[in-house]
Amino acid sequence: MVTPTDAVHRSWRAKVFASTWLSYIGFYFCRKPFSAAKGAIGLESGWSATTLGNIWGAYLMAYAIGQFVAAGMSTRLGPRKNVLLGMALSIAVTIALGVTLSVPVMMGLVVVNGLAQATGWSGNVGTMAGWFHKHERGRVMGAWSNCFTVGALTSGWVMAWVLGMRGAGERAPWRLCFFVGAGVGSLLWAQFYFLQRDKPEDVGLPPIDDPVAEPSKEAQAASSSGSFIGLSRGAWTNLLLVAGFYFFAKFIRYGMWSWAAYFLQQNYGLTGARANVYATAFDVMGIPGVFVTGWISDRFFKSRRSGVALLMMLAMTATTALLVAFGSANVTVFAVLLGLVGFTLYGPDALLTGAGAIDIGSRRSATFAAATISGFGSLGAVVQELVIARTYDAQHGALGLVFVLLFGSAALASVFCGALLWRDRRGGRGI
Repeated sequence: MVTPTDAVHRSWRAKVFASTWLSYIGFYFCRKPFSAAKGAIGLESGWSATTLGNIWGAYLMAYAIGQFVAAGMSTRLGPRKNVLLGMALSIAVTIALGVTLSVPVMMGLVVVNGLAQATGWSGNVGTMAGWFHKHERGRVMGAWSNCFTVGALTSGWVMAWVLGMRGAGERAPWRLCFFVGAGVGSLLWAQFYFLQRDKPEDVGLPPIDDPVAEPSKEAQAASSSGSFIGLSRGAWTNLLLVAGFYFFAKFIRYGMWSWAAYFLQQNYGLTGARANVYATAFDVMGIPGVFVTGWISDRFFKSRRSGVALLMMLAMTATTALLVAFGSANVTVFAVLLGLVGFTLYGPDALLTGAGAIDIGSRRSATFAAATISGFGSLGAVVQELVIARTYDAQHGALGLVFVLLFGSAALASVFCGALLWRDRRGGRGI
């Protein structure tokens, strides 16, 4: 029989799920405009891929540093205040980016945006940790983690529509990408303000009955001996292995996000609008990939994350090998393989950095674990932006070596997943 408290608890869980999910989509609307408009900005300004890569590399570096800053801020401010502050700053900066075409100014603005954007993932994952049990996190976080897939997809479609507008003058469409993105972000900031709360206790409800809500005896002993935030040695090992995986996974994910539309425009002759539509194949296929991976984790792996993550990463490694062999053939082949990479990447990406981060840190340290993992992953995003840009220019626009870089990253990400599985099978210390 459902008690009133149960009904209230379920109602708040639904509100928290929706508000955090939507807020992270809002972050993407303030992140996507530069990547979507990269081709148009380059054509108008005459900037090379290297120059464009340097600008966005500054954003990604700030985003990586910001993850570690956000870990400390969330501990002091709490997820709610951290996300509201970061999202508001990101919206303001996105508006400013639409009124400039100067390398130094743009670079300075994207740095601020990167620091602000860093509050999004860890803050929202930290919120989810307070509302959901361990045994359901694979399914719940599998569904919830589609926020970054849907965010990338919907923002990509909207940016494609904006870039396809006519009658507003040559310069208007790409600048409108920033203004529209900020407008959508503002609406989603408002819903987060009204619907999100950090934990059940904040609305007078009892905390979830979670067996990992309290630190283990091992973690308590580590904490009393001075271990940082009370994570045990085994938890730290898992944290660093997931961080290593995420470095290479994010190299691939941001490589696709940042450059797929640009390559489709430059190498396959598509317009800016059509290039952005084709590029969303990566995100479209990522949505079922996240659901399938989360469901398999809970259904067949007893909420253990590493085994299913390794299977998907090996499949992605095979897909990137096909990209090396056939990706330059024509636009259809490239788009199909782009979608397959999204399907195989998004699942382990979301599982290990969402549910996996909560499992490592428990409710007590989930925000810290998520921020640390995302911070290391963001370093991979920085490296790809600078390396892919220079590789592309050095190869005079040929894509073969770029695809080889993606294949190598997929293989190395699989190695880290394999190490997590080995730890799990060897002593039950994996995730």
